[in-house]
Amino acid sequence: MQVSKDFRGLGRLHFCGTQDSGESVILFGPVGVGKTHVAQALGHQAVRQGANVRFAKTSRILAELAGGHADRTWDKRIRELIRPDVLILDDFAMRQLSPSQADDLYELVSERQGRSLIITSNRAPSDWYPLFPNPVVAESLLDRLINASHQVIMNGPSYRPNKRPRNLVDKPAKSLAK
Repeated sequence: MQVSKDFRGLGRLHFCGTQDSGESVILFGPVGVGKTHVAQALGHQAVRQGANVRFAKTSRILAELAGGHADRTWDKRIRELIRPDVLILDDFAMRQLSPSQADDLYELVSERQGRSLIITSNRAPSDWYPLFPNPVVAESLLDRLINASHQVIMNGPSYRPNKRPRNLVDKPAKSLAK
């Protein structure tokens, strides 16, 4: 799939209910440019199309699946992650994966074949390979994921400094007395 900086086509994506449903998106770029915001907006669009959507940080999904290994509920937990029409994985590829985490991601992506994934990442997909301990698992998972997704690079300044509370010393004091 070709990498794009154009958001206009995202409004035409089909997440469920059509022959073209099951489209996936990878949003990547530096911190604070609005990747999570756009992913949530796409999730909202999917809900309006009638889709069942689940949003989670990738680290939480991996922790949930690790818990399933520990208490022998992994099959039930993976089925719950496969079920939604759209799964949004926020902050994908933030850190190196353990062999178990890589295997869990491989199973999740493989089982969701034909169902939509929306992924946000601070890293370009080409930079994800070294995060996997097994290059065969990396190649297989990332081939499925990258080649079946619309890729959108988001560049620009961080929006977060604009959200910073203003210093109280800089604000003119209002009188409380009437």
